[in-house]
Amino acid sequence: MPGWVADAIWWQVYPLGFTGAERSAVDEVHHRLPHLERWLDHLLELGCNGLALGPVFASSTHGYDTVDHFRIDPRLGDEADFDALVAAAHARGVRVLLDGVFNHVGRRHPAFRALAEQGPSAPTADWFRPRWPERWEPGVEPEVDVFEGHDILVELDHSSEAVVDLVTRVMVHWLDRGADGWRLDAAYAVPPEFWARVLPAVRAAHPDAYVVGEVIHGDYARAVAVGGLDAVTQYELWQAVWHGIEERNLFELAWSLKRHAVFLESFVPWTFVGNHDVTRIASVLSDERHLPHAHVVLFTLGGTPAVWSGDEHAFRGVKADRAGGDDAVRPPFPPDPSGLSPLGLPTFHLHQELIGLRRRHPWLHTAAPEQVHVANEQLVYAVAGRGERLLVALNLADAPCRLPAPGVRGVLAGTADTGRDVVDLPPHGWAVLAS
Repeated sequence: MPGWVADAIWWQVYPLGFTGAERSAVDEVHHRLPHLERWLDHLLELGCNGLALGPVFASSTHGYDTVDHFRIDPRLGDEADFDALVAAAHARGVRVLLDGVFNHVGRRHPAFRALAEQGPSAPTADWFRPRWPERWEPGVEPEVDVFEGHDILVELDHSSEAVVDLVTRVMVHWLDRGADGWRLDAAYAVPPEFWARVLPAVRAAHPDAYVVGEVIHGDYARAVAVGGLDAVTQYELWQAVWHGIEERNLFELAWSLKRHAVFLESFVPWTFVGNHDVTRIASVLSDERHLPHAHVVLFTLGGTPAVWSGDEHAFRGVKADRAGGDDAVRPPFPPDPSGLSPLGLPTFHLHQELIGLRRRHPWLHTAAPEQVHVANEQLVYAVAGRGERLLVALNLADAPCRLPAPGVRGVLAGTADTGRDVVDLPPHGWAVLAS
């Protein structure tokens, strides 16, 4: 993993939604990427130093149905706008991560359209897994595999050398243009052996590039080891954080922390409590007093944390399983941060406090949690590194509680009273303790 990633904390953005872009492709270029430039200082004020972008390449609708990997989506701007955004970010010391949709392309991608126009002799026929009719005629599309039932998302054939070459060229092209790394969309649907064929050439050209795969389920460690990735997304932890807190069943979270510690032995996961594909954490937790607990866990565990834009202001949004069901979690943002409601400031200041604490303890990037105490509504775990040790104590109950805190020396964040090897938390309280 590139050394700079140890200090990375990402602010993740879905540009098409963030900038209020049209829902479908346009011919005229709309210069919306400068909208994101006006938020770079907000990212820094929060304490982040990375901008993780959702899809920015030409597509037909939501960005994940790419039609040209080498062109900025006209709804967002052009290549000059991209260059300006990267330059503005780098001038502030902010890294830029791109979203690579390489499991599939949009049905309107020229490479796929060529199949209907030219049939089995199309030069891009080996990009896909077509099933041709017995008697093909011009204008007839073959049957193909699509991604998770979405007809507009045509899956690529990852055994094809042409697809290996395409993805390699795309990744290197935008790294050459100034990007610092890639999030590999739907990496769980791509054989990890494919990444092992692509990434050596990418790393030869850009050894400092960071590559993280979106892996929801499956063998995380194998995806990293076989694919040659730096990390994968830690969905197991995300599930345990929101569900364990919402159900007041911290045994679930404690079990996941043990799993997380095992992952940290071989790689540093991408950690989060919200992203563009899930209901916002402030909506999924019915008791808003427990929102801080989720963020405390995120920023006190080993991992490379990412803040889903808006979560730092307690945005609400429920994902629905229907067309347009992601809109609520991918809303337009004001022209600049001055347009944010002051109602979100307490959550913003909480993020600043927790990210500041993490910055003062940079060893947290690889710190594996060790369970100290667990009950349905209480949890204490320890993290240690570089001769330091912290305790994290959580209370979801309506009553105050006294919890074991071996070696506690003081309160670094949150509200608590400490005694000899114990900590007293108020109802629904939390604390990060020196130990």
